[in-house]
Amino acid sequence: MSEGKVAVVSEGNVAVVTGGAGGLGRATVERLLEEGARVVVGDLDQDAGESLVKDLGVRFRRTDVAVTEQVEDLVAYAVGEFGGLHLMVNNAGISGAMHARLLDEDFADFQRIIAVNLLGVMTGTRAAARHMAAHGGGAIVNVSSIGGIQAGPGVLSYRASKAAVIHFTKCAATDLAEFGIRVNCLAPGGIPTGLLASATEDDETTRRIRAHMAATQPLPRPGTARDVAEAVAYLGGERSAHVTGTVLTVDGGTTAGVKPLRPAATP
Repeated sequence: MSEGKVAVVSEGNVAVVTGGAGGLGRATVERLLEEGARVVVGDLDQDAGESLVKDLGVRFRRTDVAVTEQVEDLVAYAVGEFGGLHLMVNNAGISGAMHARLLDEDFADFQRIIAVNLLGVMTGTRAAARHMAAHGGGAIVNVSSIGGIQAGPGVLSYRASKAAVIHFTKCAATDLAEFGIRVNCLAPGGIPTGLLASATEDDETTRRIRAHMAATQPLPRPGTARDVAEAVAYLGGERSAHVTGTVLTVDGGTTAGVKPLRPAATP
């Protein structure tokens, strides 16, 4: 059992980020590098991954997180390259096609969504924990979504997968705590990335959904990928040494409650 020893995102520590070649993942990689971490990125996008290597000096391994062996290979690669692993960020995720309503849903992409969004997180957590349990502990951050907290129509397989990530994270946190491994979850919402556009039929639909998100978000300030990256750095660092099994929303207050329908506040 490890007592009082926790992983911190700091100079020389090793982090793995899945889905790290773009969007929230790339912002996270950049933030961890600022902390002095040595970062290994796993992503399906070979070209974007190679650009990261060139631009940021990280290590890259082409990885499909839906394939258990590739996730295990990614973790083994990081340990082999840098001699350890202190932080695992299971960020890779996909959305799936958006249908007008449940009656129109065909669940054609269900298996792939579950394999990437849920199984990828589960196997990433397990692979990292196997190393961390034998080496004094570590931190694992799983990226869910407010879609896994807040019910709503559309992308139902995606919502179900993200809800499962939250529950799995809490289960893993209780299971791994004795080894000094902290497992926490992030639930971003309203952050502009390419994920929404991949689910919608056209740019106009994407625009309307984003406008609705902005209109119902209590905090007027728009969210950014950097906001999510800062949350990862917090959950992977010493300031959260006594935090495990929690879900941190990064959503401008959206899951706290809908923005009141009244005139804008004046100073």
